[in-house]
Amino acid sequence: MKINRFLALPVMMAMTQFSLAQNAVSQEKLNPVVQNFVNEVNNNSQLETMAYELLDGIGPRLIGTPEMFAANEWTANKLKSWDIEASLQQFGTWKGWQRGITHVDMTFPRMKSLSATQLAWSPATKKAVEAEVVILPKVSSKAEFDEWMSSVKGKVVLMAQYQKIGRSDDQIKEFATPELYEKLKKEKEQASKEYQNYIKSIGYNNETLPEALEKAGVAGIAISNWTGIMGANRIFEAKTNNIPMFDIELEDYGMLYRMAENGAKPKIRIEVKSKILPEAKSFNTIGMIKGKEKPDEYVILSAHLDSWDGAQGATDNGTGVLTMLEAMRILKKYYPDNKRTIIVGLWGSEEQGLNGSRSFVADHPEIVKGVQAVFNQDNGTGRVVNIGGQGFVHAYDYLGKWLNAVPKNIKSQIKTDFPGTPGGGGSDHASFVAAGVPSFGLGSLNWGYFGYTWHTTKDTYDKIIFDEVKSNVILTATLAYMASEDPEFSNREKRAMPLDDKGQVTQWPEVKKAVRDFKDYK
Repeated sequence: MKINRFLALPVMMAMTQFSLAQNAVSQEKLNPVVQNFVNEVNNNSQLETMAYELLDGIGPRLIGTPEMFAANEWTANKLKSWDIEASLQQFGTWKGWQRGITHVDMTFPRMKSLSATQLAWSPATKKAVEAEVVILPKVSSKAEFDEWMSSVKGKVVLMAQYQKIGRSDDQIKEFATPELYEKLKKEKEQASKEYQNYIKSIGYNNETLPEALEKAGVAGIAISNWTGIMGANRIFEAKTNNIPMFDIELEDYGMLYRMAENGAKPKIRIEVKSKILPEAKSFNTIGMIKGKEKPDEYVILSAHLDSWDGAQGATDNGTGVLTMLEAMRILKKYYPDNKRTIIVGLWGSEEQGLNGSRSFVADHPEIVKGVQAVFNQDNGTGRVVNIGGQGFVHAYDYLGKWLNAVPKNIKSQIKTDFPGTPGGGGSDHASFVAAGVPSFGLGSLNWGYFGYTWHTTKDTYDKIIFDEVKSNVILTATLAYMASEDPEFSNREKRAMPLDDKGQVTQWPEVKKAVRDFKDYK
């Protein structure tokens, strides 16, 4: 290969720097057990094989679906294949449902297949339904709106806000002049405000409006829950009991909206084939490596197994599950004389309110009182870059000590915050924090998580950066090892809570009851 002489020196310097960095990592003197973790992850990783089996093979894992139960069984069998004790622990029941095909096509004024996804737990169509598409009327009172509703029987209603521009804010900022960017930003904010005020003026909200439309006899309800990133829509649950409710990607939704607004009377054909199934049991998958010296003290590796089902749930929270499984595998292999019991908790129904982990805390007080630490990972494929003390006064003393055993190229990426503030929700470590248990969220680098993959149609296998996940496996296994080996039991003293913006003392998060039955889910 011919090398441009003007580029040769910088390239050679960069290669030299990279080589020196690699040598520094390889020459670092690690604890022998930790070194074994590093070698195993780098030379014999099972992450991609497991990702294929879980994400491609089983797919999304919505609570109450056969796929969720299949994921429970798969994770338990995987743990057992490594000679780790594993079981499914039931904590409740949920509405049984299974996703089928979603086919939505525009049939008038021209033919076009639309990009659409049925919402979770949505009713199916008994047969394909063809209907005119209408938009919400331009009225200013509930009386006017209710009068309009007498005309919508048998039609499909577009319920979501129309988005005039389907480009991300970052792209607009990159290419627009500063003046144009500010103008478009204000227009977008104003349009959102006007839509919210409109929904209030007609006497409904996003929860009650679908119910009212269904009662009025509409054939279906379409929304477009756009993230602000081109091509990515969020998929949550339907709010209807007998008619299909589905999401249409922004571009197709906008086209239908403009046609309806301009009097073209577009028609679409809807065929959705989901199944309502008998009530399903809800499980956590629990794996356990019994401690040899202190079996009644515990280190818990935590991740939620369930997902929403607009895609595969790869980064929410397939990557967290893969991290914890791989960490358990290498702990079992290279740390045979673990002092404390090491548990992996793969929780169900996190997406509906941390239900699996809250149930575990409520159902196992004997474990909770003996927990040394919980390590939870739940926010995407990125390497861990943030760990907070969750409000425990002495968290720095033990967590800082454990982090010192982590390879420097991993530890150097992590910012810590001590004592930090207790997490009140958001992910499963909060269930343990509320109970006064030192529990730490392993906060990952974003990699577009919240805008692009979180609960969206784009949360797929190809979004995983396996090198980053490998880093998290080494970190998690090392923290678990160090927490298990520590001669001292973790201090649980809580910080004095700060004042809120009204000058009132904030409270430590309270222990909340899990929703164990779909009928109680709101």
